[in-house]
Amino acid sequence: MIAAESTPPSDTKPTATELQRAFLRHLQYTLVKDKYSATRSDLYQALAYAVRDLLVERWLDTQQSYYINDSKRVYYISMEFLIGRSLGNSLINLGIMEEWENALMEMGIDVKDLQEIEWDAGLGNGGLGRLAACFLDSMATMCLPAYGYGIRYEYGMFYQKVVDGNQFEMPDNWLRYGNPWEFGRQEHLHQIKFNGRVVEYSGDDGSRCHSWIDTNDVMALAYDVPVPGYGNDTVNTMRLWSAKSTRDFELTSFNQGNYVGAVESKMKTENISKVLYPADHMAEGKELRLRQEYFLASATVQDIFYRFAKKHTDFCLLPEKVAIQLNDTHPTLAIPELMRILLDEKQLSWDAAWDIAVKTFAYTNHTILPEALEKWPIRTMESILPRHLLIIYQINDHFLKEVAARFPDDFERLRRMSIVGEEGEKHVRMAHLAIVGSHSVNGVSALHSEILKNELFRDFHELWPERFNNKTNGITQRRWLKYSNRWLADLISSRIGDNWVTNLDELTKLRDLADDREFQQQWTEVKRANKQRLAEHIFKQTCIQVSPDSMFDCQTKRIHEYKRQLLNVLHVITRYNRIKSNPSQDIAPRTVIFSGKAAPSYFMAKLIIKLINAVGAVVNNDPASNHLLKVVFLANYNVSLAEMIFPAADLSEQISTAGTEASGTGNMKYALNGALTIGTMDGANIEIMEEVGAENICIFGMTAEQVNSLKSAGYRPLDYYYRNPELKQTLDQIANGTFSPGDPNLFKPIVDNLLHNDNYMLLADYASYLACQDSVDRIYRQPYEWAKRSILNTAGMGKFSSDRTIAEYASEIWGIQPEKVCRHSRRDLV
Repeated sequence: MIAAESTPPSDTKPTATELQRAFLRHLQYTLVKDKYSATRSDLYQALAYAVRDLLVERWLDTQQSYYINDSKRVYYISMEFLIGRSLGNSLINLGIMEEWENALMEMGIDVKDLQEIEWDAGLGNGGLGRLAACFLDSMATMCLPAYGYGIRYEYGMFYQKVVDGNQFEMPDNWLRYGNPWEFGRQEHLHQIKFNGRVVEYSGDDGSRCHSWIDTNDVMALAYDVPVPGYGNDTVNTMRLWSAKSTRDFELTSFNQGNYVGAVESKMKTENISKVLYPADHMAEGKELRLRQEYFLASATVQDIFYRFAKKHTDFCLLPEKVAIQLNDTHPTLAIPELMRILLDEKQLSWDAAWDIAVKTFAYTNHTILPEALEKWPIRTMESILPRHLLIIYQINDHFLKEVAARFPDDFERLRRMSIVGEEGEKHVRMAHLAIVGSHSVNGVSALHSEILKNELFRDFHELWPERFNNKTNGITQRRWLKYSNRWLADLISSRIGDNWVTNLDELTKLRDLADDREFQQQWTEVKRANKQRLAEHIFKQTCIQVSPDSMFDCQTKRIHEYKRQLLNVLHVITRYNRIKSNPSQDIAPRTVIFSGKAAPSYFMAKLIIKLINAVGAVVNNDPASNHLLKVVFLANYNVSLAEMIFPAADLSEQISTAGTEASGTGNMKYALNGALTIGTMDGANIEIMEEVGAENICIFGMTAEQVNSLKSAGYRPLDYYYRNPELKQTLDQIANGTFSPGDPNLFKPIVDNLLHNDNYMLLADYASYLACQDSVDRIYRQPYEWAKRSILNTAGMGKFSSDRTIAEYASEIWGIQPEKVCRHSRRDLV
């Protein structure tokens, strides 16, 4: 296995004078400002440009080394890269955070204040995009020849505001003031075709050939963002595509005086990269989503061919020089796109082209929820991508013949496995296409991978068991401990050294300190300082005063019914009722913190946000309870907010229904920062339990097998409602308007859904969840015992570094090796 270690950088660190000179040079010559006219934004940009300069030589040398050595490279294609802010990450990975802090402090400038000015890049939404960002960090730190490919969205998903408890979506105009971390590459333009028609003709050898003509074309323009490795000379590239019109406007319309019509086609064209995740409850939104996915796939595959062709003409060598990883089904159109280029442009035979494709592609599945497995209507694909639909039909034909040969007369199996689904409107099953066109299919936790093999993709596993494997997700400790929790990182390094930054298994040394009272005290002091910082932020954002001495109980993730924020709310209401009925009881004061966005068209998720805030309004303003219980919803959850919440958390809520969460990475980030987990036997929770010890995690609820058994036996949520008086009281309060006196029926849809459907079995797990919360209270009232378990959680996180995950991908799927970067002599840019 590839070691997750980095070679030391060649250059010595710049002096304070050199850093100050670079900063002032950019302030004056790049931004044309002086100390009298410069704004805080100008100061941030001057610092960003100066730090960027320190990356440039390494970046050029890295790419040159890959070219000279003809390295095999991995191309990681993802619709999302949730990279957060780049300044702090670059300073940490370059190892010059303190140097810049000291240099600018001499000038009366606080680097921390400047970091707050940077907008989070609007390139992702949730765990999928953050995982991709962690992977890029690990690949660069491990010196692996790698590229990330995504879309340069002009607007992120949305900026979430909460007004009167309701979510409102505002444009996330993260590029409003430019992005100093990106470089536009005007020379890297690729033509992307849509619509049109396919003409069939006979080749010189009599073979069937195809030409895709009369298309509507879009240009993909590359923007490159540097991805620095930690403590080494490697700087990899994240290339993002922006949609540009083939022309600025229609001259004929312009000359006829139709000035709006003249630019209309340009505006429609460039909508492709305008916004992350257009609303897909309307036909136009779904069509735009498909165009986005093909735009990313086509531009990336064309770019890969362009780079490959610099040194090679034999396309049979492609799998020896190229590995393409599909991050979920969104980039799956890269498979038929690669086939199109090999067949139509390079004139390869079908068998040769297909062999190359399968050896080149690998697919990561991130979900088992049926509604999240992409399916595109045939009529839509036929209109937008007619050539690719023909290729998909041909792939399916060859594939079904293979299945029929292996399982004769099993027509039901053929129906289940077909890439083209016939249920309802005829459609293309993108997950099936990804599996058929890839040599590797992996899940992202041990449980998830078993569900893929034994349930979701059982037919495919029976056909190709060798293709299926597990790669448990991971997180980068550089971002989620060293950068976001510097106080704890410094404490850890003072006791065990700092090798953990590139080898997270070193944290096991903390186990020897778990019973050390002095270390426990220091650990607790760091936690309280982080809680104080978050408490100040909460007050600033919400005007809610919370005590850093209360337990910070956190659930921060996308709002979705399967993630069961609603179960957490049921516990909050029950806890409130218990306090009201017995005000003198001895329980640990608790602050319950929620954060996360709901999809704009997801009615139930948005109603849950409203309920959280409504419950908070009652609880927080009740003098009989608010010294023991507070409820907070922090709006606009993003990487920067997460970096403040994770270090301050005492309890991590990972309470999805067993068998629904593929892995989760928030659970890892919380535990790395010393939070105890309360959770189900779902996703990576199981593996976290194995690593930290069952006594140091709070597990409740049904297992995935028990969930399936109860569903099969006939789940009756009303039975739980009538049997449990506390549950009945809680649900009745929600239904009768206790938390919405102005609109008593406001939350009735939530209760009706729970009592008559309860698809995610909240009522079945309710009693177990409350009992587990009672156990959490008992432990928290023992400060040294809690500190011990907190330390042991951090100590057990070695397995969950993204370095380990990437090492497994590199050796077991991609077949790539670390590449030493050769530094070239250039004039010092500082």
